[in-house]
Amino acid sequence: MLTKKQLSEIREHLEMAQNPIFLYDNDVDGLCSYVLLRRFIGRGKGIAVKSHPNVDINYVKRVQELNGDCIFVLDRHSLGREFVSEISMLQLPIVWIDHHDVSEERHDYRLLYRFNPSKNKRKSYESTTYLCYKATKRAEDVWLVLMGCIADHYMPDVVEDFVKNYAPFWGKNITEPFQALYSTGIGRLARALSFGLKDSITHVVELQNFLINCKDPYELEHELERESAFGIKYKEIMKKYSSLLNDASKSVPGKLLFYNYGGQMSISADLSNELSYIFPKSYICVAYSAGPITNISLRGDNVKKIISEILPLFDGATGGGHKDAVGSRIRTEDIDKFRMELEKRI
Repeated sequence: MLTKKQLSEIREHLEMAQNPIFLYDNDVDGLCSYVLLRRFIGRGKGIAVKSHPNVDINYVKRVQELNGDCIFVLDRHSLGREFVSEISMLQLPIVWIDHHDVSEERHDYRLLYRFNPSKNKRKSYESTTYLCYKATKRAEDVWLVLMGCIADHYMPDVVEDFVKNYAPFWGKNITEPFQALYSTGIGRLARALSFGLKDSITHVVELQNFLINCKDPYELEHELERESAFGIKYKEIMKKYSSLLNDASKSVPGKLLFYNYGGQMSISADLSNELSYIFPKSYICVAYSAGPITNISLRGDNVKKIISEILPLFDGATGGGHKDAVGSRIRTEDIDKFRMELEKRI
């Protein structure tokens, strides 16, 4: 966990910023991290970052357009030298809050402040949502904390407080984060947020703004069920998602369940998460091929070590993540060789 001093420093950065820009990873952990900080400080603007593996320098232009005076980067395992270099020319502070245990990314920029418990003397890997909650400590936000955490496969210590207020959204004997994600009402809402992030920029901003003012999960559930942009997108993606999940589940799972698909929308991370819940004894590899590039989501015991051995074999391949859950990008022409190397190691 971050130290008391580190958490205090995060609050100081928040309180000093008059117009902070929050660049958050384009997933539920990133979104909920942003919403927690925004609700705490009452000002600033959020932008979902979709570039990989670094924060693209085009986001510097967005910071300038919005006249930001401080940048908070949330749940991103890499900033990238070009991004930091461009920001350094503007002399804006960067507050980087993350939990990924990746190789040390060194930058000389004196206004870069990094908060990552995996880099502390006593290493830990709490989700970014939980780190932001520990910095803000708003009891009324426990439902947001729970969504961000279970979506990132982390069970926070707020369950008891959550159940006291929102028991209908929980269940009996829930002990694992993915058990909560796929068998409870709050888990359904967390998965709906993941789909909502796949909508247009305009609708994502609308969703952000709704969450900033949303009182509780009952209100979020009502928004999901009505004919809002959020509700419509959820139903649209869920139909496609259910079809792909059903198709992928037909594969006879051995040590590896490998599923490759195409189309207009990548939902490989969502698919790989649920497949790993359905087939806990198998390694899961879901590959989304779109033109020359294939995005891959991998789940399984110590899969990070496996991918670190494989990626150097492929030109231009990138990837990273957690010990048992990683993402990567390879050339589509390399997909068969990638599968072969994966099977060899598994």
